[in-house]
Amino acid sequence: MPRDNVNDLLVFLAVARERSFTRAAAKMGVSQSALSHTIRQLEARLGVRLLTRTTRAVSPTEAGERLLAGIGPHFDEIEAQVDALNDLRDKPAGTIRISAPDFAISSVLWPKLKAFLPQFPDIKVELLQENGLTDIVTERYDAGVRMGDQLAKDMISARIGPDFRFAVVGSKSYFASRPEPATPQDLVQHSCINYRFPTSGGLWAWDFEEEGREFKIRVEGQLVFNNIFNALDAAVAGFGLAYVPEELAIPHLAKGRLVRVLERWSPYWDGYYLYYPSRRQSSPAFVALVEALRHRG
Repeated sequence: MPRDNVNDLLVFLAVARERSFTRAAAKMGVSQSALSHTIRQLEARLGVRLLTRTTRAVSPTEAGERLLAGIGPHFDEIEAQVDALNDLRDKPAGTIRISAPDFAISSVLWPKLKAFLPQFPDIKVELLQENGLTDIVTERYDAGVRMGDQLAKDMISARIGPDFRFAVVGSKSYFASRPEPATPQDLVQHSCINYRFPTSGGLWAWDFEEEGREFKIRVEGQLVFNNIFNALDAAVAGFGLAYVPEELAIPHLAKGRLVRVLERWSPYWDGYYLYYPSRRQSSPAFVALVEALRHRG
């Protein structure tokens, strides 16, 4: 439909609902004569009279009532949807989709969101567990979470978690028949629980450090997971050594379910960051979420 036709219908709706050219003209900010001319053109184009005019009042004809009932709700819905967009711009509301690794969700995002969400009931958060290096732009996420050394240079980021390190752990039952590794190189003689990257499909080489020098060890074993919690459970069950975030291992170490080895070779890693493509047109909801997640340690 041509834009002029839409404008003519809006004029008709205003006059029909106000029952007055004077009030409709004041509401729309135009002259009465302009509205009268528009209505005459609309009636001529449709070939039917829409309004009955008297010196005291304006009222829709039967055809006008039918048109008013037919198009009025649709224009009201359009106006409501536009107003809803304005609400998103002016107040924290809407849905935010975030791609994040399993450990980042459990250790950083969810603890902070539990305090954040009750304060903003109009904000919805979708947390999608993805342990690979997901392209958040292609997959239409609002943001992603990665460790500092994995951030792309063209992304904006905000630190949301402290530095942390991984721990090599095994159960007492596993070590009952095997000596503990004295150096990272000894891991090649052990059954280790591997982790596979979902995106690249490669196995994760375990990271170590000695006198400031970083190096990696590739390990072998019967089990491969793409979830860090499954690897931890397998280690507790005695199926081999696992390389897991220290925070996850601590409760099991305290209860004697696991034994930690090679601690002095375990380096601290740059913590988790929330990253996103651009600050332009950031909604109040997204701005509020970033501030709530920001690390202040």
